[in-house]
Amino acid sequence: MAYPKKQGLYDPAQEKENCGVGFVVNMKGRRSHEIILQGLEVLNKLEHRGACGSDPLTGDGAGLLIQMPHKFFKTQCAKEGIDLPEPGKYGSGLVFFPKDMRIHEFLDVFQTVTAREGLRILGWRKLPVDNSTIGRVAREAEPEIWQPFIGEGDTPLDQDELERRLYAVRKQVGHEIHYSGRAEFFVSFYICNLSTRTFCYKGQLMSRQLATYFLDISDPELDSALAMVHSRYSTNTFPSWGRAQPMRLIAHNGEINTVRGNQNWMRAREGMFETDLFADVDKILPVIAPGGSDSADFDHALEMLAMTGRSLPHSIMMMIPEPWTGHETMDARKKGFYEFHASMMEPWDGPASIAFTDGNVIGAVLDRNGLRPSRYIVTKDDLVVMASEVGVLPIDEADIVFKGRLEPGKMFLVDLREGRIIADDELKEQISTQRPYTMWVKENQVNLEDLPPIPDPFQPDFETLRTRQMAFGYTSEDIKFVLAPMIATGEEATGSMGNDTPLAVLSQRPQLLFQYFKQLFAQVTNPAVDSIREEMVMSMDITLGKELNLLAESPDHCRKLKLSHPVLTVRELEQIKALDQRGIKTVVLPTTFPAADGEAGLEKGMEELCRKASSALEDGATILVLSDRGMDADNIPIPSLLAVAGV
Repeated sequence: MAYPKKQGLYDPAQEKENCGVGFVVNMKGRRSHEIILQGLEVLNKLEHRGACGSDPLTGDGAGLLIQMPHKFFKTQCAKEGIDLPEPGKYGSGLVFFPKDMRIHEFLDVFQTVTAREGLRILGWRKLPVDNSTIGRVAREAEPEIWQPFIGEGDTPLDQDELERRLYAVRKQVGHEIHYSGRAEFFVSFYICNLSTRTFCYKGQLMSRQLATYFLDISDPELDSALAMVHSRYSTNTFPSWGRAQPMRLIAHNGEINTVRGNQNWMRAREGMFETDLFADVDKILPVIAPGGSDSADFDHALEMLAMTGRSLPHSIMMMIPEPWTGHETMDARKKGFYEFHASMMEPWDGPASIAFTDGNVIGAVLDRNGLRPSRYIVTKDDLVVMASEVGVLPIDEADIVFKGRLEPGKMFLVDLREGRIIADDELKEQISTQRPYTMWVKENQVNLEDLPPIPDPFQPDFETLRTRQMAFGYTSEDIKFVLAPMIATGEEATGSMGNDTPLAVLSQRPQLLFQYFKQLFAQVTNPAVDSIREEMVMSMDITLGKELNLLAESPDHCRKLKLSHPVLTVRELEQIKALDQRGIKTVVLPTTFPAADGEAGLEKGMEELCRKASSALEDGATILVLSDRGMDADNIPIPSLLAVAGV
């Protein structure tokens, strides 16, 4: 069953979800089948957080992520004639193939890419499943599910290097098959995971169907010290086998509201990627594969950060920072960490509770507002249970040592190697002091308020005011109902939440380019963004300057201009225009074109603007100011939205 294409008001890029998430872990790392059964019980208790469509037996998705069950796979592989090496020397995962197709077309790609990475395929195992209990819709879309076992080639590798090569294999196989020109491959082919440390069972199932569908799960030899589960509610998405969670590292309850910007920024930075851990970094690009949900995109970005040298908690802190700008009592070193990384990468923001694991650690983090409930308990026998509900496991109160809840921006982490819960303060102190982030920021970041003062350059020109208002599309309504109240009271004009303005595309009159674009709103929960009343959790700080390699860290990464607000006064703009320091230089580019050139002049003007922008960057500019102040009777301004987008 194929996804619908973009049509009408439906766009696959807008797909989001809202779900139930939880995990069970023995923090001393003791493996057992009981942990898996307890994880399934948590999943079943979260069934109401999942959903189904018109077919009551087809769920939006459910899944279970565990540690690599080596003992179980050793037994199963022996039956297939596959000789598995010791744990950490091979990787595996589930692969969804289209049904009724010659699978050898896919296997050839796996074989080629695996050999290219210096690895070898030890064998394939067809996963035993029972589809008698799943719904008609799920059965129609059901893939063939196979499991590869991939080991070292001729060169011995440590587990971290093998993990990276498996990551490269997965990215390259997915890229080659998705871009093979066969549309059905894109829809039906999916590599759930490929790892030496973790293994995931998931599909377009209801919570209670997971254990009956995957026959492996009921085998008592299948063991793990952790079980992370997810029950999916596709809020305004089409469910599929591949979009079920857990993903490779995370299980996510909530949504990412900034995902469009996060995707675009990640794509823009890929050209600067460089790391010693991947000789050819292009083979793991694009970081964010097309066609995923907001959860999948987050998982892709997190995985890339973790695979290129940062620890998993470090990467989480970069992507979901706690509110730090207005936090007066926060440790200066931790604040320095967040300020440094804010120069490198914007947050992935939205009401979200995210559980994460790499098999060695497991934890959870809540967004800055704390808008998703997540509670945990710790028992006397070292069991830790975290879920988006309370009471997911029947545990006697007398056995509970501690209860708690995830706090906004705080991280809850269980380290199975150390056998303990690592407190948020201890964890973040360790990460924030591994480099002198605070010193780097202090010595390199430039604050707007510290720039040399400039006399007020503003000279009102009332004679040409009306002409300029007309040239830039101001209407009498704008002046009367928007600008006049702001001038009179110093406050933004208030009005109805509704907007009955006709769509610009239907208008017979000339419209500003802005009118053709609308703000994207979240469709589940959209907390108001108010940096004044919510200054403890909101910040409008932004940095301007040169982007550097996201996969490295150096003092130059924060050699940028910091603004406390994106709205500038005329004097502040003039201060920015005058900037010419080490690593920070501003160049002003005109954005007008000759009126005599007519419509063709706009295209010519855009080409010239982009050429000048490239030339300015080559000459050392790090901040570009696009100016339409040269507008007059002979020169027409390029619409600012078009000019900025083009550059």
